[in-house]
Amino acid sequence: MSLYSLWGAIEIGLIFGLVALGVFITFRVLNFPDLTVDGSFPLGAAVAATLIGSGIDPFAATAAAIAAGAAAGFITGWLHVRLKIMDLLAGILVMIALYSINLRIMGKPNVPLITEPTIFSVLPGWLPDYIERPLAMLALIAVTKLLLDWFFSSEIGLALRATGANARMARAQGVATGTATLVGMALSNALVALAGAVFAQSQGGADISMGIGTIVIGLAAVIVGESVLPARRLVLTTLAVVLGAVLYRLFVALALNSEFIGLKAQDLNLVTAVLVGLALVLPRLKRRRAPRAGKEA
Repeated sequence: MSLYSLWGAIEIGLIFGLVALGVFITFRVLNFPDLTVDGSFPLGAAVAATLIGSGIDPFAATAAAIAAGAAAGFITGWLHVRLKIMDLLAGILVMIALYSINLRIMGKPNVPLITEPTIFSVLPGWLPDYIERPLAMLALIAVTKLLLDWFFSSEIGLALRATGANARMARAQGVATGTATLVGMALSNALVALAGAVFAQSQGGADISMGIGTIVIGLAAVIVGESVLPARRLVLTTLAVVLGAVLYRLFVALALNSEFIGLKAQDLNLVTAVLVGLALVLPRLKRRRAPRAGKEA
């Protein structure tokens, strides 16, 4: 694998680190199987690309994308909390609706950004572009992680964590679990939409099909991260999730750039399935071997 491919994999891995943090909030913190991310990721890309193409400042366009993602997540939570629709089904309904909404926003299946200014246009150019972009993403993901850690240590964040751990007990302690769910869903999909907006600006455009499999990638990052860096403290867990996203993209890039394996770009979903399967199986194998090793000792 070339140096250029390595830095490119790190950049995409850091971008999907935002997706992994969003998926972590719903699946691990809220215990909410949210499939909205397959729609909110291209939603963020569509909003950002369309606004940038219309002459809007890239940072303002990215902020609008974050707001759109938060609205999508809020609607999913509202369907579940207020209308009592099953959580999984609520996410599927919003995900399906977002496909048509994204087409409406873009007006066509894809919007190119090759000649348009992006958030990466403000980089000073002291280093090669393929190195500066990953460093900029590293700074963004670091700030996002620190803010998220601070949020989860606040009163609202603790209420959100209590809701996911035991909603009945949380209600008994006076926690508004419905509101906590809505806040968590909005925050999760805001992060995913931010990732979509940044991804579109990094790759030179938005496409209607770019959200397919986003939930699988997010789950893969969470599972790989928790397997590599198991931790009980939330501060370390969020770090593990981001690390898992980077490692996942590195594994994928290594597999697709290994000529002796014979894999090609169309094998990406196959590589993803194998990696997720290994990440799920390996921790169980370790737990099985640990008691055997203790008995033998």
